[in-house]
Amino acid sequence: MKMKLQTFFSVLILFSLCLSASAQTCRSYNGFTNNEVFTACVDHPVLNTFLHWTLIPSNNTLRIAFRRPSTTPNQWIAWAINPQSLNMFGSQALVAYQNSSGIAHAYTSNVVPPGPTLQESQLSFEVPQLTATYVNNEMTIFATIVLPANMTTINQVWQQGPLAEGSPSSHPLTNDHTASRNTLNLLTGSTTAAGNSVLKKRNTHGVLNAVSWGTMMPMGAIFARYLKVFKGADPAWFYLHVACQASAYAVGVAGWATGIKLGGDSLAVQYNTHRNIGITLFVFGTLQVFALLLRPNKDHKYRIYWNIYHHSIGYSVIVLSIINVFKGLDILNPDGKWKRAYTGVIIFLGAVAVVLEVITWIIVIKRKRSNSDKFPHNINGVNGINGNATRV
Repeated sequence: MKMKLQTFFSVLILFSLCLSASAQTCRSYNGFTNNEVFTACVDHPVLNTFLHWTLIPSNNTLRIAFRRPSTTPNQWIAWAINPQSLNMFGSQALVAYQNSSGIAHAYTSNVVPPGPTLQESQLSFEVPQLTATYVNNEMTIFATIVLPANMTTINQVWQQGPLAEGSPSSHPLTNDHTASRNTLNLLTGSTTAAGNSVLKKRNTHGVLNAVSWGTMMPMGAIFARYLKVFKGADPAWFYLHVACQASAYAVGVAGWATGIKLGGDSLAVQYNTHRNIGITLFVFGTLQVFALLLRPNKDHKYRIYWNIYHHSIGYSVIVLSIINVFKGLDILNPDGKWKRAYTGVIIFLGAVAVVLEVITWIIVIKRKRSNSDKFPHNINGVNGINGNATRV
């Protein structure tokens, strides 16, 4: 009965994969040194890796071969199952690299915070067989894994990185390295990418912050600095300034919250500079909100100190916002048109500010001259009459 059941599932897997076999380069591979044959395989979408497997449902055993061509002697490879989610942390990893003796060394590693350090440790499931080979610059991990009962769909994570002093060190944080995970159905061979939902969250985070901190904040500052010079714009400029900055802060908090969520979901991926600037912006933005509530009257003796505080924090927010938007664009690495579009927005706002700055100074200078003509200075007399003219 067990033999019939095993045969049935093997036939099912082969039948479900036959339609996509021509599109998979792994199907034509026959270079295993032990001449082992697997019932299914999949080409990973990133990092040039391949997974071959045979599932034996009768005893929950999974036999796998994970290989990566073009692996240098100074690199490591890893394949993992995460029983809980598609995150790096919590992954039960199989790691391999070529040691100082030139031998392919394979071991297990339970990836836990604050790493990942890929330290050798036991997994939550049994791995009765684990070996590795390194032939013609191709590293391959062979393993037999005892899965939990009825587990036919797994969260798989794969990775490669450099060696440091003969041991695996942190892998790069490029898009390919952060996208190396998906859900694999061991019966059908179908995969479901995790990158779509994560990418959507990252894009949402980027758009919210580019619009709020990176665009609306500079616009609000332009309203405050340049509109108030026009007598007819008072107090409209103030309400425009407050409305723009308050809206920017509200949208910015939403963008900041999505960033916190992304950081919590991807603890293995840290962008420290971008994160620290984002936290600083949130703190400074919150201080500006309190500044509005604590604003003294124009004739108050402490108003000058409030002005210094408000202006210095405000301009700091604008500068840091623009810097952080560009850092975020470097992280997201979208199509070049998006970076060019935001650069164009900043150049436009800068040009507007320069033109208005010139106009403002022209208006201020004209007003000073006009006031000087109305009230000329006296010389040794009053009412503009020379003192010598009164002498008899």
